[in-house]
Amino acid sequence: MCGIVGYIGGREATEVVVGGLKRLEYRGYDSAGIAIENEGALQLRRSVGKLGNLVSQLREQPTHGHAGIGHTRWATHGGVTEANAHPHRDASGDIVVIQNGIVENYLQLKHELTARGHTFHSQTDTEVIALLLGDFYAETGSLEQAMRRTLARLRGGNAVVAMSRHEPGRLVAARLGNAGGIVVGLGEDEMFLASDVPAILDYTQRMVFLEDRELVVLTAGGAEVSLLDGTPVQKLPTTMPWDPVAAAKGDYKHFMQKEIFEQPRALTDALRGRVDLDEGAVLLDDLRMSDGELWRLGRIYAVACGTAWHAALIGKYMIETLAKVRVDVDYGSEFRYRQPLLGSDTLLLAITQSGETVDTLAAMEEARAQGVKSAAIVNAVGSQAARLADAGALYLHAGPEIGVASTKAFTSMLMVQYLLALRLAQARGTLKPDEIRQHLQGLVELPGKVGALLEGQNIYKELAERYHRAGDALFLGRQINYPVALEGALKLKEISYIHAEGYPAGEMKHGPIALIDEDLPVVCVAVRDAIYEKMLSNVEQVKARGGHVIAIATAGDTLIHSKADYVIEVPETLPLLTPLLTSIPMQLIAYHFALRRGADVDQPRNLAKSVT
Repeated sequence: MCGIVGYIGGREATEVVVGGLKRLEYRGYDSAGIAIENEGALQLRRSVGKLGNLVSQLREQPTHGHAGIGHTRWATHGGVTEANAHPHRDASGDIVVIQNGIVENYLQLKHELTARGHTFHSQTDTEVIALLLGDFYAETGSLEQAMRRTLARLRGGNAVVAMSRHEPGRLVAARLGNAGGIVVGLGEDEMFLASDVPAILDYTQRMVFLEDRELVVLTAGGAEVSLLDGTPVQKLPTTMPWDPVAAAKGDYKHFMQKEIFEQPRALTDALRGRVDLDEGAVLLDDLRMSDGELWRLGRIYAVACGTAWHAALIGKYMIETLAKVRVDVDYGSEFRYRQPLLGSDTLLLAITQSGETVDTLAAMEEARAQGVKSAAIVNAVGSQAARLADAGALYLHAGPEIGVASTKAFTSMLMVQYLLALRLAQARGTLKPDEIRQHLQGLVELPGKVGALLEGQNIYKELAERYHRAGDALFLGRQINYPVALEGALKLKEISYIHAEGYPAGEMKHGPIALIDEDLPVVCVAVRDAIYEKMLSNVEQVKARGGHVIAIATAGDTLIHSKADYVIEVPETLPLLTPLLTSIPMQLIAYHFALRRGADVDQPRNLAKSVT
């Protein structure tokens, strides 16, 4: 949720940058900082806590100049300290950098830089970017070229902005992957830059949005955009309306589409401040349970509704596999109307985007009545579920989700449950630090893989064109990807109004196989895992009966291409993380089908965002 603002022109840069950061406060942050360039000198101010602390510091130590960058940070690597706040300097102190995202190969780069004699002054992954920029600037004498060479070394989704005292009146920014946005605001003899439109909308309506692997050089007179290999790019400005709702949508047609594409950023934010790669540890400070309490747990009741219930089913696999704790999953509406037997060794885990779903809240009240602690996985800060959770509220940090059909909140729920599973494993001794570190590396790499998965959209348009008139659809999956099939069916029902069923593929022969004919599209999650061959058998059974198979498969799997009508490839990842990738095509299938059918994507009939 890091906020980025930059300015170059005739105004006092401090006012523009701080004002922009204030408009991004809704994104959440734990520290803030700015750097202002003035006559070849860099003035740096940083503080922890709210933006007001930085403003107070600026009253005592004012900055002046006409070019500057600012940042609000939500910790990823390293704690909440002034040393970890952005901007960061290179070794010479002549270059400052701010960043949004995660450097996936942070440990590798840190070891390389340390071996070359560099000393780290923070615990952040951003500092490797600053030090690399400094080294490459020493070789090239150009901030632009140093940025190109630095980004070539980075893995993962990142938005990076840099400024050098040796190049006054110039900012260089770039976007790598989809974990952080860069918006350029075009003014008259002044230029603006931000991670989101509201930060600069007061100054200009004319915006340019950087895409993956694009770099921009800003001067007061204009913006030059190119690819990372140096190829010039002509960008047509978008004129943004002053209307705040339309502005919030950015250059997306629907909120649901925007929220699907925000998932790399949302997953990054779900990780922030919760992983320590150096130590191989998970930091869930919001979970108010000691290691002893976690060790004594005998059972978890996960209670949720709708999409959150599907997330809970996936979380069951994660927690039972990694932490060896039994997990029972209940619908909130069923749990509250029976007489659940909760023992003293039980934790109730409430999963809810809004934190206001009445059936889930009733389950938490029942747990309290039986003397059992509740923890909540929730998106809405300060919601009722967060207040009821006496064992702590684990926030998703996904940001506002406007579309009724949940997308980024769903995948964030999976991310937080994986972290919870690792925290339990850490406390219970079922995984060693080296093993936890491998899982954390898989999590750190995930936002970049989701970003790559979002790049190709033509296949979804083709599928929608061919099958949008279908009256029914079947979704099949096995093991941890069975709930993904359930979620895919729900999404299609919710927004396209096509009847769809999600089923465990092994149960197909116990009834659903009777539905298969030449008019039925069947979406099969067939990634390469322990039951891959079983899933291939199910695909063949569908094809033998004339069904149309849309397979979601692991990238590079040539065998599935010979068996399915369409194949959507997802990057390879750890087995328990596959649902965070296989669920993305499910969302895009539903979105494009609904779009083709002319349905109201953001507000489907008869549905509301939270059921109270």
